Amino acid sequence: MAVLRTLQLPRFWCGVLVIPLIWFYTAATGWQPSAIRSTIMMSIVIGGWMLRRPGNLLNSLAAAALIILVWDPAQLFQASFQLSFFVVLSIALFMPPLEKVRDHWLQIDPMLPRELLPRWQRWSYPVARLLLSWLAVSLAAWFGSWPLTAYYFHLFSPVTLLANLIIVPLSSAALACNLGGLICGDWLPWGTELFNHSAWFWMTCMVKVSEWLTHLPHSFFYVRSPDTADFVIYYTTLMAVTSGLVFRQGWRIVAVIWLIAISGFYGWQTITARQTTTLTALPLNGGSAVFIHDGKTGDLLIDCGSSNSVKFITQPFLQAQGVNRLPQLILTQGDIRDMGGVGLLNPTFPVEQILASAVKFRSAAYRKTINDTEAFSKIKRTLQPGDAVGKWQVLYPHSTNNFSQADDNSLVLKGEIHGLKILLVSDLGLAGQRDLLGRQTDLAADIVIAGLPEKGEPLGDRLLEKIQPHLIVVMDSQLPATKRASRSLRERLAQQAIPVIYTRSAGAVTVVSRPGRWDLRTMDGQKFSSATATNSPRHTVPVE
Repeated sequence: MAVLRTLQLPRFWCGVLVIPLIWFYTAATGWQPSAIRSTIMMSIVIGGWMLRRPGNLLNSLAAAALIILVWDPAQLFQASFQLSFFVVLSIALFMPPLEKVRDHWLQIDPMLPRELLPRWQRWSYPVARLLLSWLAVSLAAWFGSWPLTAYYFHLFSPVTLLANLIIVPLSSAALACNLGGLICGDWLPWGTELFNHSAWFWMTCMVKVSEWLTHLPHSFFYVRSPDTADFVIYYTTLMAVTSGLVFRQGWRIVAVIWLIAISGFYGWQTITARQTTTLTALPLNGGSAVFIHDGKTGDLLIDCGSSNSVKFITQPFLQAQGVNRLPQLILTQGDIRDMGGVGLLNPTFPVEQILASAVKFRSAAYRKTINDTEAFSKIKRTLQPGDAVGKWQVLYPHSTNNFSQADDNSLVLKGEIHGLKILLVSDLGLAGQRDLLGRQTDLAADIVIAGLPEKGEPLGDRLLEKIQPHLIVVMDSQLPATKRASRSLRERLAQQAIPVIYTRSAGAVTVVSRPGRWDLRTMDGQKFSSATATNSPRHTVPVE
């Protein structure tokens, strides 16, 4: 467009040449959905300009959205569509008030001739105006997009404001070079090669700058997804502030009432969150992990899974919970399926303290992991029966245990949360179960969560008689085959007349405990709840 206008080509013929060229470029790059959306938007904007119609960004945006949704209504539910159009909408709505602020900061005496201004001011004014304009665009886009970014990607990234000032110009240079290479094609090979190398240089700069910015302190945080009320409150408040409505005489009382209501709502949510404890049991391809979020004592992770499990399950799950660091990590045993991915956790979630059993496991991978944790964990403790980790008490094993099977030395933990008693027995084998029964007398629990030992079965009849649970969770998996609950185990547990959840079919299990009540749900839709709102829920009933 700039070249054609420099050649003094009329508007109409500029549009006639440029619009097909944009669509050709979109086709040449593979008809990417994001490129199609941009091309439709630019075709509408350029079409109005070439026909000398008054420009209106909101109308153009609505027209582009309508065309795309008529072509493919499913686009409405895609994150890329929502982010693309919401960012442009935010720029259209929030830029005018931000431009007023920019003009106020750069205001000079209108009665003073430009020639009388200091030279530095004459040179700096255009540069400052350009930088502040870029910053205003970045700020408007950030204001409008970060709730959606938090919802879809669980990220809150203040560094975006700085990143856009650098990366957007670099991306424009890369795009221009790509188009230059496409135009040169085969008829000017040296120009094509030069443009391609130049485009690669600008894209490499984008990648390097992005990586550098993410390593800045507090450049981004993982956050939980906002709910519907958060979206309504945020955008209502943002629109009221940027439009200046809250500063008008007749609306100040309404603004004060709105502020008090918001403070009360989030204050109530904060108090409720501090009184709520959430336990999530994750099946991890033969291993398992238990994540406990307590509003008062903080986060606790028990095991983490193998390297692949950490990369594809545990890490995304923790990010979705808004976890940025792990105060404590407990390793229950030496099975690589349960703790092999410890080293991958620390770069994303700094682990402050790693706790392990006092028993010496023979597994070389376990010993190596324990030794490697000294490089990033500030404190390392060995757990003995009677030790407490937050609301969880260690029941087993003793440091003198020397069973040949590692599963028989698995860590056993018992917690009591608002009267709800939960027993975690990991992959404890039959010999370990007998030893536990001989050393502990108080094993009663409302919910017991157990994995599958390599040999034998979990939760023997004598142990279940001692625990007397009202709900059993068996952490089995589809693969490997040895970590599937056997038919004999299912038949034996079915005779107990106790609800049993198998994670192989039910998926992850989440328990939410509040004062006087607890609820359990699974990924496949099963729900259980305490029958009465008392401090000692002793009955479990399924909830339809």
